[in-house]
Amino acid sequence: METLTSLLGAINGVVWGPLMLILLLGVGIYLQIGLKLMPIRKLGMGFKLMWQGRDAKPSDKTSAKASDDGEISPFNALMTALSATIGTGNIAGVATAIALGGPGAVFWMWITALVGMATKFAEAVLAVRYRETDSTGYHVGGPMFYIKNGLGKKWLWLGGLFSFFGAVAAFGIGNTVQSNSVADAMDATFGVPHWLTGVIIMVLAGAVILGGIKRIAKVAGKLVPVMGIAYVIAGLLVLIVNAGQIGEAFGLIFYYAFNPIAAAGGFAGAAVMAAIRFGVARGIFSNEAGLGSAPIAHAAAQTKNPVRQGLIAMLGTFIDTIIVCTITALVILTSTVWMEGEAGASLTALSFDAALPGFGNQIVAIALAIFAFTTILGWSFYGEKCCQFLFGTRSIMLYRVLFVLAIPLGAIAQLGFIWLMADTFNAMMAIPNLIALALLSPVVFKLTRDYFAGKDVLPGEALDHDK
Repeated sequence: METLTSLLGAINGVVWGPLMLILLLGVGIYLQIGLKLMPIRKLGMGFKLMWQGRDAKPSDKTSAKASDDGEISPFNALMTALSATIGTGNIAGVATAIALGGPGAVFWMWITALVGMATKFAEAVLAVRYRETDSTGYHVGGPMFYIKNGLGKKWLWLGGLFSFFGAVAAFGIGNTVQSNSVADAMDATFGVPHWLTGVIIMVLAGAVILGGIKRIAKVAGKLVPVMGIAYVIAGLLVLIVNAGQIGEAFGLIFYYAFNPIAAAGGFAGAAVMAAIRFGVARGIFSNEAGLGSAPIAHAAAQTKNPVRQGLIAMLGTFIDTIIVCTITALVILTSTVWMEGEAGASLTALSFDAALPGFGNQIVAIALAIFAFTTILGWSFYGEKCCQFLFGTRSIMLYRVLFVLAIPLGAIAQLGFIWLMADTFNAMMAIPNLIALALLSPVVFKLTRDYFAGKDVLPGEALDHDK
């Protein structure tokens, strides 16, 4: 086991190292330039389309129509994707970036998000363009399908690799790690035993997951906006209390993005390269741009226009990092706790508690629980579709049952090895996806030009999976 752990640790150091971060940023920058900064310029249009895509209304020509292909509304597709991305990365990930890279890391998280908007846009465009209909009549898509149908059968092995990494990573990043984080928070804050937290999450998540994408999307469509808005409001309350420090916090972010920060108190100090490395790494961990997970959800959207769904999908990165992560970062930097050597979720909790004594810990614990719960829901769908690609439609229910049963095990387990394996496989999902995005970028650019030129942009030919 020690040999395997060492091997995985070495691989993890490579896949989450500078080369991977350069690859993720490089492809994102290439797509952003190729799109002529359209994802940033058309941000308002994206929000308008998201609002119009809340429900399937046949009478509304601008919204998703009941006759459109797909199982869930464009809005719920975004909420399902956000359910998996808004999670521990927004609470613990931001705190870790600041603890290891200093305040300047936040600036590089923002840069990662602005670049990642183009990546998310391209992923969703290709997901709808090359999706298929399986034997049950449901739409399936994502990197494995745009690799298969966009690059051709000779690239099928690459789609298989993505699916294998995704199916395994879902059990870690999207399941056991999440239930373990919630169990720790509930035990530390409210004294709830780990096993009880695990059983409760299993029952609640199982009731949703076993119902498939429509039930997951329905729950995500209601829970994600509520939880996201509630967390932002709580963060704004802290910033009102700490209003005098907000200007200084922004000053720290911009100054230390380009200058090393010296050690002070319990803070060990950080070089500029550390700010860049941890800002980019935690930004990608939080919004998942380039990893290839979100397009699996967007492929199920009720739309016949891949570009329209892409404009909605790119909002996921903006909302996750520019809004939610920024709130967390400002809460931390307007307190002095980050100088005392704390890291992770405890740093965020102590920062909230400093401004809202007696309530801060509870706010973070509850937010962490809800964020982790929705992450479990979103990743169950991602893993299920990866498994389906590998083993066919009949494997879906078995995967769902195993996924639900793993939740309480994660709550009571020591997750060192599981976390390392899942984190490694999570990063390895990005490699096949980024290759496909780069090779299929001309398709993205052409479809986008056609859409804004007023031409009809339709999804690819209807394909039957399992045939």
